[in-house]
Amino acid sequence: MAAILACVAGAVVAVWGVLHAVPTRRFLAGFAPITPDNRRIVVQEWLAEAFTMWGVAAVAFAATAAGGPDGDVRVWVYRIAAGLLIAPGGLTALTGARTGVIWFKVCPVLLAGSAGLLLAASVV
Repeated sequence: MAAILACVAGAVVAVWGVLHAVPTRRFLAGFAPITPDNRRIVVQEWLAEAFTMWGVAAVAFAATAAGGPDGDVRVWVYRIAAGLLIAPGGLTALTGARTGVIWFKVCPVLLAGSAGLLLAASVV
């Protein structure tokens, strides 16, 4: 059961990372005129969050594959990965989710749900 929960969380986070990266150019087009330096910074941060999501998903998958059903390391990896999801989710809840962009409102819910699955996997 823990492996299923962790793999579902990893899949959700990995897909969300893809959905985060793909529309970057279109997302920037929605801004009023923006300086080239500010554009680069927004792209950097936007893609850094996607890379982080892919990393968390990869670590969760690797811990599931290598840790076995009773691995202590697996439990701590799931808990740390959950914390890594809660942090940007909380940041987004306090910043981007306060805008009118629906995807910023979805992000904290999705990340918190995936973190909850990983925490559940760590105690099952």
